[in-house]
Amino acid sequence: MSTEKNQDEFYDKLRSQLYATASWPSEYLYKFIVVSEGDKVQQIETVFDNMGAVIKTKPSKNGKYTSVSINLQMLTPESVIEKYKEVTENVEGVISL
Repeated sequence: MSTEKNQDEFYDKLRSQLYATASWPSEYLYKFIVVSEGDKVQQIETVFDNMGAVIKTKPSKNGKYTSVSINLQMLTPESVIEKYKEVTENVEGVISL
C-alpha cells in the first residue's frame, strides 16, 4: 500500500471525525514532534505565522526531540487538514499526532 494512499485514508478519517465531533468554526489543537536540532520548530511556527496561534514547545527528557503544540481557531475541517499537509510538505521528518 502506498504512503500517499495511507495519507489520503488518514485525512478522510480525520475529516469525518472533525465534522462529527465539533461545530465549525472551532478551536483546534495541533501536535507535532520534531528532532530538536536545526530549525524544524521554526519551520512549523512559520506555517502558522500571523494566524493568532498559541504555540508551545517542550523538549523531550533527553533533549533529542521537541513537541510543538499549536492551538488556534480554524474555520472548517478542510482548513485543519490543509495545515497538516502544509507542515508535512515543509518540515522534513515531522511526526503529526
